[in-house]
Amino acid sequence: MHGEVEYAYGMWVVAAFNIGLFLFFILSFLKPRGGQEWRSMGVVVAFLVALFSEMYGFPLTIYLLTGWLGDAYPVLQPFNHKLGHLWVVVFGGSTLAWAVVMILSLVLMIMGYTLLSKGWTQIHAARGALVIDGIYAYARHPQYTGLFLVIIGFLVQWPTLLTVLMAPIMLYAYVHLARVEERRAELEFGETYNEYVRKTPAFFPSFNQWKAFLMVEVRDEEAR
Repeated sequence: MHGEVEYAYGMWVVAAFNIGLFLFFILSFLKPRGGQEWRSMGVVVAFLVALFSEMYGFPLTIYLLTGWLGDAYPVLQPFNHKLGHLWVVVFGGSTLAWAVVMILSLVLMIMGYTLLSKGWTQIHAARGALVIDGIYAYARHPQYTGLFLVIIGFLVQWPTLLTVLMAPIMLYAYVHLARVEERRAELEFGETYNEYVRKTPAFFPSFNQWKAFLMVEVRDEEAR
């Protein structure tokens, strides 16, 4: 307890465990190879450290909000872990709001990890050849799309001042990295790659393409 208010933080071991766990999963599918890739991954690491340090260690954003809003901060329980989910607070602090936020963030993160996994599987199997089928028929950089969805999922579940500021930096880093990779692919594969670029979006397919992708995934699961 923190005075008469529940204090659900200070769990630095839990914070460190979650940083390591999520970093392990992301590095399993996005292995940096050059200096630029390591710099981009450094932003991801910083994002995860900032996120879980606030989620389980010290809630800096909530602390600043209580200082600004005073007694207006939700139901006078600012350090209750459930009310650390700021979108839950925005939508009334109810159990229903908490469930909606958690389900939405979980769906986004599962989609993100699915794209990371499938993209890595295809690239690994290709052994340096140009990949333009499977999941790459819907987006040129599905692994980065997956990473973006995971980050959005985290921002839905637990937005903080630091992570909201860092998310655009990370987005820029990976968009820039994608452009560098495309220049290399153009030099290596020539007009074949240029044609692929003309007909395939970089990160986010259209709604109809997403629908087609999901239908293929459902059929594949039924076939198994």
